[in-house]
Amino acid sequence: MNLFCVGISHHTAKVETRERYAAQQSEHDLRAESGCTEALMLATCNRVEVYGSAVVPVATEQIARWLARGVAGTLEDASAFYRYEGEECVRHLFRVAAGLDSMVIGETDILGQVKKAYANARESRSVGPLLHRLFQRAFRVAKQVRSRTEITRGAVSIGSVAVDLAVKIFGDLRDRKVLILGAGDTSERTARALSSRGVTDIRVSNRSFERAETLAALVRGRAVSFHEWALQCREIDIVISSTSADEPLLTPDILSPLIRERSDQPLFIIDIAVPRDVAPEVNEMEGVYLYDIDSLQSIAEQSLALRRQQIAAGEGIIAEHVSDFRAWFGRASNEPLPVGPRVLDEAALRTSEL
Repeated sequence: MNLFCVGISHHTAKVETRERYAAQQSEHDLRAESGCTEALMLATCNRVEVYGSAVVPVATEQIARWLARGVAGTLEDASAFYRYEGEECVRHLFRVAAGLDSMVIGETDILGQVKKAYANARESRSVGPLLHRLFQRAFRVAKQVRSRTEITRGAVSIGSVAVDLAVKIFGDLRDRKVLILGAGDTSERTARALSSRGVTDIRVSNRSFERAETLAALVRGRAVSFHEWALQCREIDIVISSTSADEPLLTPDILSPLIRERSDQPLFIIDIAVPRDVAPEVNEMEGVYLYDIDSLQSIAEQSLALRRQQIAAGEGIIAEHVSDFRAWFGRASNEPLPVGPRVLDEAALRTSEL
């Protein structure tokens, strides 16, 4: 049985490339088209990956084609895709679930995202015995890394790093007005981080007003109707956006008339959504400063220095579990788990037309 992972992440591609492949696809269709017996898609703000198993090897090109549905033209960013086989696939997933492969090392959001991807794949009946065992073990690994090390010290979510960026820009945030777009887990962590920094004017807008009200209540902020959120740009200092919109919510056409009413007061926008919520052209507007999720990389690297020793401890835990999983695979399948290096099927990808 061939076990593999094919993906693209913040390590190999910028946000404008990652967002092209972020749309959720049908794992059932992938199995039907590629011959995979099991398949699971993991899509977050920093990665899009497919974990699969098959009786015969499945080409990277097939997975890339499937991920790129709806992307026009030729797959020019072939080198951004990576592939892990066998034991290296196991190790990679364990590192992902434990937060060791994240932009913010030690982040806690990723485990919930992996669990959600697993639940979705189970619901679509795309997970069989091998991926079930693999992901259940990944959850155990993540729990042990978090409980036995101090890897989660410091800024451990994209939201908290976004707030750290706001502090670098403004210093004291207590008198600043902040609008949060979106009311999911990332937005909640962002709101809590803002509140811990003393921000009292937090406004939350979401397509579901009820969810906006719930999040606003957690931080003693106020909910704003999704039909009226843009009007807040007349007076706020910071917008932090993290929605699941397919198209940009904030464009120069929407923002231009509102900026004219700000009396030369700058507007800072931190877009941590993938696909992006804010059109890149907004950054060219006078008085507007736009940061996307890739802009947070340097801040995340600063917090990494505080946790380097903990990474080694986490890697040790992962190595033990990889060894245990290899032994289980051998007993279950009567064949060894392949020890495969990272593989890039670049030649095939460069010639594939979508």
